[in-house]
Amino acid sequence: MIMPPGHYEPRFGPVLRDGKVLFRLWAPRQCRVGLQLGQTTYPMHNHGGWHCLPVAADFGARYRFVLEDGMTVPDPASRFQPEDVHGPSELVDPAAYRWRNTDWQGRAWHETVLYELHIGTFTPEGTFASAAQRLDSLSELGVTTIQLMPVADFPGKRNWGYDGVLPFAPDAAYGRPEQLKAFIDEAHGLGLSVLLDVVYNHYGAEGNYLPLYAPVFTERHQTPWGPAVNYDDEGSAEIRAFTIENVLYWLEEFRLDGLRFDAVHEIRDAGDRHLLAEIRAAVGALIGNRPVHLVLENEENNAEWLARQSEGTPAFTAQWNDDVHHALHVAVTGENAGYYGDYAHRPELLGRALAQGFAFQGETMAYRGSRRGQPSAHLPPDAFVAFLQNHDQIGNRAFGDRIHHHHPLRAVKAAAAACLLAPQIPMLFQGEEWAASTPFTFFCDVEGELADAVREGRRNEFSRFPDYADPQAREAIPDPVSEQTFRSAKLLWPERERPLHADMLNWYRRILSVRATKIVPLIPTFLQAGMYTVDENGVVCVDWRSTSETVLRLVLNLSDTPKPMETAIQGQPIWTEGQREGATLGAWTAIWTLETPERPPA
Repeated sequence: MIMPPGHYEPRFGPVLRDGKVLFRLWAPRQCRVGLQLGQTTYPMHNHGGWHCLPVAADFGARYRFVLEDGMTVPDPASRFQPEDVHGPSELVDPAAYRWRNTDWQGRAWHETVLYELHIGTFTPEGTFASAAQRLDSLSELGVTTIQLMPVADFPGKRNWGYDGVLPFAPDAAYGRPEQLKAFIDEAHGLGLSVLLDVVYNHYGAEGNYLPLYAPVFTERHQTPWGPAVNYDDEGSAEIRAFTIENVLYWLEEFRLDGLRFDAVHEIRDAGDRHLLAEIRAAVGALIGNRPVHLVLENEENNAEWLARQSEGTPAFTAQWNDDVHHALHVAVTGENAGYYGDYAHRPELLGRALAQGFAFQGETMAYRGSRRGQPSAHLPPDAFVAFLQNHDQIGNRAFGDRIHHHHPLRAVKAAAAACLLAPQIPMLFQGEEWAASTPFTFFCDVEGELADAVREGRRNEFSRFPDYADPQAREAIPDPVSEQTFRSAKLLWPERERPLHADMLNWYRRILSVRATKIVPLIPTFLQAGMYTVDENGVVCVDWRSTSETVLRLVLNLSDTPKPMETAIQGQPIWTEGQREGATLGAWTAIWTLETPERPPA
């Protein structure tokens, strides 16, 4: 990439040198590589596996690399693919976009209310530009931070984003790199931070030319997608450098406020220094004092990655807390298939997940047949991101149904209230705030044998669930490669004006306003986990005590029957969802209170 002066020096992609563009490709498996620029092909110079050539070229020019057998491939560090993953790369000017909100300094993490969205389905147009026009509605809602699902170039015109093959190139279906920058700029102007979901544990299947010329994968480790990305085998130094540079690229050139790292438990690295540690060090060295938030998804619940240093700086800012989701979901729905079975009829796991972060801290999960997690009670609450819905927990359902599609809104509101006012960082999934009628089913755009494999694989995933044991039942599951499946996931913005949806939207606005005024100021004073109890009736009580001895308390009955309370309701009520009559807590009730210590008169 051609970077402005004073920034980190990239090793991958074209760079401006002495009035020419230096094109570069690391291809140790190729003795000869050509540069196809327009209608001309130039032989490149091989320097120890690096194929380089300086050429006069203008921004907007399209180029490819030509391998020994004549195959043409895009630049793995391409900044834009106007003709999709198989087409030529475009030479992009990184300084073409003129930033307007140059004084943006980011936001503190404890202020965060996350909103996960998918560019392709967030608006009817499915573009960066159209999404930018809706950002004011999120600011009005009380959201402070947008989390974009992955935008790295993927095959076809529609995809969740986790099948990307060119990690530096925003997908052309969404718009140009300058339009992504304009989206981020608009968000900053509204006081919104922007995080991007990035995938470093695998590459997609179609359009992935990397193995043809570089040792990108290793048989040392296996992942759900096949051989692992090579972070610890022969040739791994350059693969690691490629990934780390991608991290810095998004944070520096696009001025993002952070990244969410997908499934880091599948980043297999047995080397002396794990890739995640190297990423954290590189970000710290580049960014300086600007708030940058690095969030993990980690099935293993390794608390060590979230450890706070002596000066309070986290190794990684936070982790998605699946345990909170699973416990809340089971309480509302009664589901017990798959991993939900480990949480069924165990309200103590909900109390522990809300209070301490991880529900499983080294115990054996029956679903896995192995131990999971590490102790997490020493971590502050904002080391965890809590949610009632996200793209995975909706999209991994056969029909992409949301929790409010089949369960009473009063139950959903009680569970959401437990999540939204807790001192963990709350996250909403697009449309949740108005009880969107649209599903969010898995979709992609591939053809031929790969399409058949994706379709069959999707349906086979559900064969172990009782409702889909019959092959005929599985035939009803939406076709993931159908354009209709994608279109069905697009939000219907006009429905926000209809009474039920408008009421839900107003509810979310009100509760997030309470969070901003009552909870957010206290979060920095909650230095460690809360304390929880579960009485014999299944009523959960969680207390978080601040350094000033203020106590935030949640009393929660997530069941469809009233329950007698053994815990006293003390302090000032700040939110009541459901109802309480004397010492009885109504069905689907969450009560939040604040108890402030009395100060002696001066």
